Amino acid sequence: MGHGTIATTPPTTTIPSKTTLVFTYGTLKRGFSNHVLMQDLIRTGDASFKGVYQTLDKYPLVCGPYRVPFLLNKPGTGQRVTGELYAVSPRGLSRLDELEGITRGHYVRQTIRLLKEGEGRDLETEQHAMSSCVVEAYYADKSYEEKLWERNRKRSFGAYTEKEARGYVKRKDRPQHLTFLDHIRIFVSSPSD
Repeated sequence: MGHGTIATTPPTTTIPSKTTLVFTYGTLKRGFSNHVLMQDLIRTGDASFKGVYQTLDKYPLVCGPYRVPFLLNKPGTGQRVTGELYAVSPRGLSRLDELEGITRGHYVRQTIRLLKEGEGRDLETEQHAMSSCVVEAYYADKSYEEKLWERNRKRSFGAYTEKEARGYVKRKDRPQHLTFLDHIRIFVSSPSD
């Protein structure tokens, strides 16, 4: 037998050539009901956790019907929102878009500027912008955004926590004879608590 080097094959990992950074602020976060989708995407190599981030600007984060969280695209209003950042493959993004109902008018995916949580608190505004990153987030659709803001008495919170999620109803446990938009319309037309 001759001596020589043994050729080794590098481990095969499929790394998507193009990923999209997606900010999650509600039920897709760790510890919440829809995080099972993120876990599945991580397991298949279609997502990876990047850390806890916070919005550079203030945005309203409110709850709608069944304690479903909604980020409203009203920069400068509300609070800086804390959530989780994931790098997602095109296949993973398609699954997230389906969950968020972007083709059905539930949410829209648009850009948002973030800072890694804990970074930049003492920086001036110009330095904040330089150390921030632009990613994508799911916002409430414009068709009901303002009514949802008014229904929440123009009050928001900085993070969707167990407290805000108390009373959340999973999709499978909601009345099935109505669409999600029907649930939103009923919610925004009902009196505030």
